[in-house]
Amino acid sequence: MMDALLFGLFALLMFAGVPLAVAMGLAGVAVVAVADLGMLSLPTNVYTGIAKYPLMAIPVFVIAGLIFERAGVAATIVRFASALVGQRRGSLAIVAILVAMILGGISGSGPADSAAVGAVMLPSMLKAGYPRAFTAGVIAAAGSTDILIPPSIAFVIYSLLVPQASVPALFAAGMIPGILSGLTLVLVAWWLSVRHGFEANVADERPPFWQSLKDAGWGLLAPVIILGGMRSGLFTPTEAAVVAVFYGVVVGVLIYRSLGWRDIVEVLVESAEISSVILTVVALASVFAWASNTLGTFDHLAAALLGTGLSEIPMLLSIQLLLLIAGMFLDAISIYFIFLPLLVPIAQHFGWDLVWFGVIITMNMALGQFHPPLGVNLMVTCRMAGVSMESTVPWVLWMIAAMAGTMFLVTFIPDLALWLPRHLGYL
Repeated sequence: MMDALLFGLFALLMFAGVPLAVAMGLAGVAVVAVADLGMLSLPTNVYTGIAKYPLMAIPVFVIAGLIFERAGVAATIVRFASALVGQRRGSLAIVAILVAMILGGISGSGPADSAAVGAVMLPSMLKAGYPRAFTAGVIAAAGSTDILIPPSIAFVIYSLLVPQASVPALFAAGMIPGILSGLTLVLVAWWLSVRHGFEANVADERPPFWQSLKDAGWGLLAPVIILGGMRSGLFTPTEAAVVAVFYGVVVGVLIYRSLGWRDIVEVLVESAEISSVILTVVALASVFAWASNTLGTFDHLAAALLGTGLSEIPMLLSIQLLLLIAGMFLDAISIYFIFLPLLVPIAQHFGWDLVWFGVIITMNMALGQFHPPLGVNLMVTCRMAGVSMESTVPWVLWMIAAMAGTMFLVTFIPDLALWLPRHLGYL
């Protein structure tokens, strides 16, 4: 009865247009009140939901990503990627994807990366004759690789909910799938560009390779410092975020001289707003999670699913389908809080590696970030390009199919995710 009330009220509020975080919080509060689980426990649960050391990395990585964006690092990386790719059909689309992948090693946030890449690449791509809908779709899809290529805010949240999977192991496990996803998008963008005759702006000369590498070197060095420092044990993922911020300030203020103190203040204000949204979702979702755990809701659902008698492969494919559908309507953090308490016991029942399981779940979330009707990356880029989300569907579906293919490849070849963390000694 209480299980039905919890999910029924959540679904009702969600379809009524209530923000997802508020819907989860209200559903949890209602069940706590009706089941007499103790209303005085709610403030404690909200506080303990966000008072966790790994979560400190989220606002700091947000600051780091914004600082590198405002410092002009994205523009230098665009020139370097253009020097690599050269002038040919689809070159600007390929550059946009490569730039997003590189920035993914700094910001860890898909929407933030989509906005940064869009600000730099959108005018150039439109000037070169790319359709607005295609441009919005490519940049949104490229930004989705950010939650796979470390550092990843999504992996930090997953590790918080699944302690058996450490953040360094998840970061290492996401590297190869993230790069494969990006390369798959490159192939699709190139093929669509050739098929439809999209061309780079041949009026622009190819940037000189060594000069563009020198200019972009400070930005390219950021992911190396972040990941290398964690691998060497010099600092934790949370401390790596702080190092990234200080490095970004040094690059922007002293080296590029493009970042003033007024800009830094604006970055701090904007990052506070973005971080507050993320942590509000975490706080309210923790109420929903605590209510469901206290009732044993997910234990009942997991037992029911396992009782269907599905074997390992059909169960895994069913989970993938469930998450693909959920990713069309829910954000990544909400999906983690709603589904992980259900899915982790199933994964443990079949003996699946929880690091690999986290990677394939996060790949589903990456698909959801640019999947209509509620892909958050696509919302950002459509607004920047001035097009409707519906107009991007003919282009985005190709990219969704390609990235889904990569996801299923990682699903059935777990070593694509597990080889690197095992080689580095995290498993």
